[in-house]
Amino acid sequence: MPAALPSPLAARHTVLVVEDDPSIRTLLTSALQAAGHTVAVAATGRAAMFEAGRAQPDLIVLDVGLPDTDGFEVTRHLRAEGVYTPVLFLTARTDIEDRIIGLSSGGDDYVTKPFHVQEVLLRIRAILRRSTAQQTAADRRFPLRYADLMLDEQTHEVRRAGVPVQLSPTEFRLLSVLMSQPERVLDKKEILSRVWHYDFAGDARIVDTYVRNLRRKIDRFPPQLVQTVRGVGYCLRADRQDPTTAAP
Repeated sequence: MPAALPSPLAARHTVLVVEDDPSIRTLLTSALQAAGHTVAVAATGRAAMFEAGRAQPDLIVLDVGLPDTDGFEVTRHLRAEGVYTPVLFLTARTDIEDRIIGLSSGGDDYVTKPFHVQEVLLRIRAILRRSTAQQTAADRRFPLRYADLMLDEQTHEVRRAGVPVQLSPTEFRLLSVLMSQPERVLDKKEILSRVWHYDFAGDARIVDTYVRNLRRKIDRFPPQLVQTVRGVGYCLRADRQDPTTAAP
């Protein structure tokens, strides 16, 4: 079992390890778990893109030489989809051109094989420290947050997974109402009252229309956050464990 780094690394994060070599994948998984992290794994580029959406990792350790594609292409795809999770490349390629390609594709750092596991842990620690500092700055700017969704009522800015989202004034008010009480189910009458200021005489179908518009804009990133609770109303919820919850 590789030795863990000292306690400053022990803050729990989720790290996705994408590596087709089972021995390296096991080594990194054991080291990261010993350092206090949650680990998700993938062995192909396709699986990596799925796990990036499912596990919502704080960092991706990504092998460049995957059996179905290369790690550079996986990173380009994630960035094109609006996923800006930090990426640490692992590769046997040592040419400076490959380093340039990797970093220009959206990677944050680069470790060549063979590597010492402590070096990888140190690089991860540095990337997470930078990422945490950036997130803290975002927290100050966006006081209303749920999962990776952020809203600033003063500047009317909305971000999902770090990407700006353009909303109409009414969509913004609807999202603000949902984010003010996340995971609480709001019925259509309450939403009409708080968003449109109707005294329950408004057409409730307008709520369905605006929820669909809102979902189309903010739920293009997984997981789906705007949930429909059948027969009741709508809520902001990150999981789909409730069997009564479904998209309209």
